[in-house]
Amino acid sequence: MHKNSWQNRRRGRRSHQQNPWFRQQGSEERGNSVAQQSSQDSGHVGDDEAPSTSSGTAGSSSVPDLPGYYFDPEKKRYFRLLPGHNNCNPLTKEGIRQKEMESKRLQLLEEEDKQKKKIARMGFNASSLLQKSKLGFLNVTSYCRLAHELRVSCMQRKKVQIQSSDPSALASDRFNLILADTNSDRLFTVNDVKVGGSKYGIISLRGLKAPSLKVHMHENLYFTNRKVNSVCWASLNHLDSHILLCLMGIAETPGCATLLPASLFVSSHPAGDRPGMLCSFRIPGAWSCAWSLNIQANNCFSTGLSRRVLVTNVVTGHRQSFGTSSDVLAQQFALMAPLLFNGCRSGEIFAIDLRCRNQGKGWKATRLFHDSAVTSVQILQEEQNLMASDMAGTIKLWDLRTTKCIRQYEGHVNEHAYLPLHVHEEEGIVVAVGQDCYTRIWSFQDACLLRTIPSPHPTSKADIPSVAFSSRLGGFRGAPGLLMAVQQDLYCFSYT
Repeated sequence: MHKNSWQNRRRGRRSHQQNPWFRQQGSEERGNSVAQQSSQDSGHVGDDEAPSTSSGTAGSSSVPDLPGYYFDPEKKRYFRLLPGHNNCNPLTKEGIRQKEMESKRLQLLEEEDKQKKKIARMGFNASSLLQKSKLGFLNVTSYCRLAHELRVSCMQRKKVQIQSSDPSALASDRFNLILADTNSDRLFTVNDVKVGGSKYGIISLRGLKAPSLKVHMHENLYFTNRKVNSVCWASLNHLDSHILLCLMGIAETPGCATLLPASLFVSSHPAGDRPGMLCSFRIPGAWSCAWSLNIQANNCFSTGLSRRVLVTNVVTGHRQSFGTSSDVLAQQFALMAPLLFNGCRSGEIFAIDLRCRNQGKGWKATRLFHDSAVTSVQILQEEQNLMASDMAGTIKLWDLRTTKCIRQYEGHVNEHAYLPLHVHEEEGIVVAVGQDCYTRIWSFQDACLLRTIPSPHPTSKADIPSVAFSSRLGGFRGAPGLLMAVQQDLYCFSYT
């Protein structure tokens, strides 16, 4: 019996010596024995290092990729990947990826703080733009566009001081979303309360002036424990007099669409304006909403439901219903033509001709198609083009006359989140926040990525920043800039 075991061990050693991979691995282990010993003495990964995945290192070295393990190039050894549950500080692929993303974010933040003068396009700085303009190589339109892009790339991050009657709430409540009104002098905010639920507020931007950057939060006791699916400003009594919210149903309480008067917020309404009435419409399961400024659909708003679109007149209560084949996740009314554009979970974008009755045929005026669920639709000023984004991270500019995509904006990151898209033709830029918490700014003219802004806080699916860009932050006399709300903080990226 001892003789057989001795022969088996001898046979095993001979097979290891004959295998070229084991010979190579053995020589590497002997050559790196000192490094491995020091790494073992210092402990396993999980303290301050940011390890890379085995698939990433396998491409840059001869280390084989072993299923269930990852190779740390610093410690020169394999570590087992543990499942992400029932473990204290486990080493998982998700944890490794999170550390890599955090390391990248901190590096980009450091570069942004150090690099005061940035260049949006290679070869186009302030001096070269001025020189090319004087020599006649750039016309006035191109010069203004490129100069504006240069200002966008040089925006500096500054924290905004928020004043409120309840400072303790500001320290605990987290921003869910912000939405600027038409004149960009107010922000409607949805904040997640620590005890659960959401509360609303309006931030006055009239005090948003350098160098102090102070704003005031006007709060209201209106509180809900239901999720807010969609928000838009509504012009019922005057421009942006109300806020339209789509609330999800909970337990036995059905979902609804609520018109919340801005005058309910203390000191947030214009002088002499009387407080308005809160109106609620029982509309269960609304994914999206939009308010109409078209005179042919006056005092009307739309809600996108599961396989249905409802157009409701607030004054008369009359409703039009349009059946669809998919959930409607995004909506916007055209201003000149009597059309309502809708983006669906199936990837279809279609327009409803509001002059047609719900029983009529042919009410789909235009049809476009994405490969994934559409999360945002934006009609441009001339109403000849439409921009849309989807859950695959695709942003496309469509020609509504030819129903063809004429431009695509690369770099946006989205896998399954409901993320808005911001188009500013006056400034010539497109802004979107990705699921990776990076805010990206493109040139509207040629889809060039001008800037990528990392989040000031660690990346998290629960802390995706909400942004608002305007050419007149704080009103007609305001300066262009970007507002970013994340966790409990508000930041301003203003022109220098």
